[in-house]
Amino acid sequence: MELQDLRNRIDGLDDQLLSILNERMELVKKVGELKRSSQSIIYRPEREKQILDRLAKHNNGLLTRQAIDAIFFEIFAVSRNLELPERVSYLGPEGSFTHQAAEGRFGAMSEYLVLPTIHSVFESVETGRAKFGVVPIENNQEGIVVETADFLREKNLSIVAEMLLKVHFTFASQSDNLKSIKRIYSKDIAFRQCGKFIGEYLEGMGIELIAVDSTSKAAKLASEEPDAAAICSSISARLFGVPILFDNIEDSDQNQTRFLILAKDFTNMRSADDKTTIIANLPNTNRPGVLYEFLKDFNDRGINLTKIESRPLRGEASFRAWFLVEFLGHMDDPQVQEIMHKYGTHLKWLGSYVRVA
Repeated sequence: MELQDLRNRIDGLDDQLLSILNERMELVKKVGELKRSSQSIIYRPEREKQILDRLAKHNNGLLTRQAIDAIFFEIFAVSRNLELPERVSYLGPEGSFTHQAAEGRFGAMSEYLVLPTIHSVFESVETGRAKFGVVPIENNQEGIVVETADFLREKNLSIVAEMLLKVHFTFASQSDNLKSIKRIYSKDIAFRQCGKFIGEYLEGMGIELIAVDSTSKAAKLASEEPDAAAICSSISARLFGVPILFDNIEDSDQNQTRFLILAKDFTNMRSADDKTTIIANLPNTNRPGVLYEFLKDFNDRGINLTKIESRPLRGEASFRAWFLVEFLGHMDDPQVQEIMHKYGTHLKWLGSYVRVA
């Protein structure tokens, strides 16, 4: 078959895809009208998960699960904007990994608020300036983001969903000759996570490593200085038009960051695989056995704990702590309800959502 024949067939399939997508959007529009009339929630992560699982199960072609997810998350995002346009805030700057995570879930068409701090993201959702907020909660190489954890306790927001993003760094520069590079800009954490590349490729070249606030700022500076480079995300390199010389330069290919989507007064329905996050302000934590008894309640009910992080209880002279606790299951599960009722006001439920990590 000739190249032009193949292109003609692709054009025909594209026309069919466009027609089918428009048909889908007509149905989405009707769903949106029904939801608005009953004041139902537009964003339903558990429903999206059902669709993706079903498509992956029926898939017998070349598309991977990751590719299916990427394509349909964009379709879902366009669909939600047809149902009800919603503003999303995220921890900036533009081109950051949080930006990448937000766009991966809410699509390129959504309206975004790029905010400078985690606190400002929480505040934007709390005040209604944004419907959803996207913040990092932990990195599997560096640990928990304590600022996010602290605001989960202090603010009254719900966790809608969690996302995992593989962290890949690129080496970008306007110069294609490493010997002409005098400076490399990046965030301090990125320098740490790309130490092997720096040692193997740049050792002894006298290049200055300059730490800046973000990898996005690094890309911007590299775009303005011909003898500079940036260690940054691919999205920020593209955003500022800096050619990528090397990709995936991080030390570990297992480097992942987990993000949370936040909203106000949001409750997910059960899915086939849920996770729940709570805050535990246990009384008398100085008494021996208090934490053990709390954890034993989960074990006795067959609930799998996946995380427990202690944080200092500020405003007191003592060394008491509160705990960020995550476990498998949904708030509506009978065994979870037993624990919530037993501890009452000492527990704060943050959300039950589709488990990804």
